[in-house]
Amino acid sequence: MAKQRLSVVVTRRLPAPVEARLSELFDVRLSEDDAQMDRTALGAALREADVVVSSLGDRIDAALIGQAGERLKLIANYGAGVDHIDVSTARQRGILVSNTPGVSADDTADMTLALILAVLRRIPEGLALMQEGKWDGWSPTALLGGRVSGRRLGILGLGRVGQAVAHRARAFGMEIHYHNRKRLRPETEEALGARYWESLDQMVARMDVISVNCPHTPSTFHLMNARRLRLMKQDAVIVNTSRGEVIDQNALTRMLRSGEIAGAGLDVYEHGAEANPRLRELRNVVLLPHTASATQEGRLEMGEKVLLNIKTFDDGHRPPDLVVPAML
Repeated sequence: MAKQRLSVVVTRRLPAPVEARLSELFDVRLSEDDAQMDRTALGAALREADVVVSSLGDRIDAALIGQAGERLKLIANYGAGVDHIDVSTARQRGILVSNTPGVSADDTADMTLALILAVLRRIPEGLALMQEGKWDGWSPTALLGGRVSGRRLGILGLGRVGQAVAHRARAFGMEIHYHNRKRLRPETEEALGARYWESLDQMVARMDVISVNCPHTPSTFHLMNARRLRLMKQDAVIVNTSRGEVIDQNALTRMLRSGEIAGAGLDVYEHGAEANPRLRELRNVVLLPHTASATQEGRLEMGEKVLLNIKTFDDGHRPPDLVVPAML
């Protein structure tokens, strides 16, 4: 007797090769229009499927997990971050959670450096000048930015992405500094040329550029709050390609508007897609629509990890990228 195929619900559109492979292996229901599932539809998916392939915007909290059916055994998240899933409650219900770690580190690090360059060298302002046809020739004092080489870069979270940022920034001649919950091994610090700061306050006060590369957890919510943002030098800039909740967005907006902080490059926002509208008015801010990991190669690799996690589970084994609550 043939084994019954797993019922899999995918909440958002994925790259075509990934969707094709899912359809070959499982009884899959794909998203047709790539619209964000509302809470009712997401609850129905949790009740009906063996596996739900979730994405960043799917808020799967304890109440929603409480609606899950007996069939649901795996939430295979398409992405590394799982702060939108109540992993502990899921595990208490016997539901495993997997993710796709390590895939987008290089892509995110590339975008981090792009934002640093864009803010310091005022690239969007120059681009707008050209696109609006307002450039009337070279001037010795026009659009003067700041040199990247020699600046102190303070990395908040020296994990996979943070280390990839450090490698790239070092090639640009930046001094590498970092703050972590735990200090890295001496040989890792030496390879990165990185100096560890036990005190985040002391590091923030001395850096020219702050790069936020830590996950969003209860302990990192508003880690860069109003008090800590005020410690930054007036000519310093801050870049965030990690999670918007790490920075108090309203406090940052006020300080950018008042000139207390020189500039910011943001790919993520505290309230999802709802960036503070006052940020869009500022010339010293570069805003992107959460595209740090948006490469064709990276999204395909994420899909391959999702496939491997589900197939391994279907074969009766532990998914290789299982998320364990104690490790969050």
